[in-house]
Amino acid sequence: MALPDDLANCLVLNTVAAARALVRRYDAQLKPFGVTVQQFSLLAAIRYNPGATVGALSSRIHLDRTSLIRNLDRLEEKGLVRRTDGAGGNIRISELTKEGNTLLDRLIVEWQAAQADLANGSSPEETQTYLKISRRFSR
Repeated sequence: MALPDDLANCLVLNTVAAARALVRRYDAQLKPFGVTVQQFSLLAAIRYNPGATVGALSSRIHLDRTSLIRNLDRLEEKGLVRRTDGAGGNIRISELTKEGNTLLDRLIVEWQAAQADLANGSSPEETQTYLKISRRFSR
């Protein structure tokens, strides 16, 4: 049974459906490397935000603190991340290991391919409109 028009055109329901589909697609692309799209995002956030706290990383990649810590634990178990004491006593920061940096270099290539594949079939204007609207809704 089809949803009534009001539900079928709901911005939230359509956004959730699109997000799930995109996460599944990217997770499938990254599966051979043993990481999820959230873990890829976390690896990149650690590299490009050196010295960031867990709270700062959580805010940066829009991942709740519990999920971020769970993913950090998994990445640490895989030898891709190490946590060290920060300057403020009980503050912990994360950094990529040599293996984490090497893997991230490979993952970026995969991510770029996935991005290009996803953009295929959309005009540059459509892509920019999607990004603009997504960013506005994310605030």
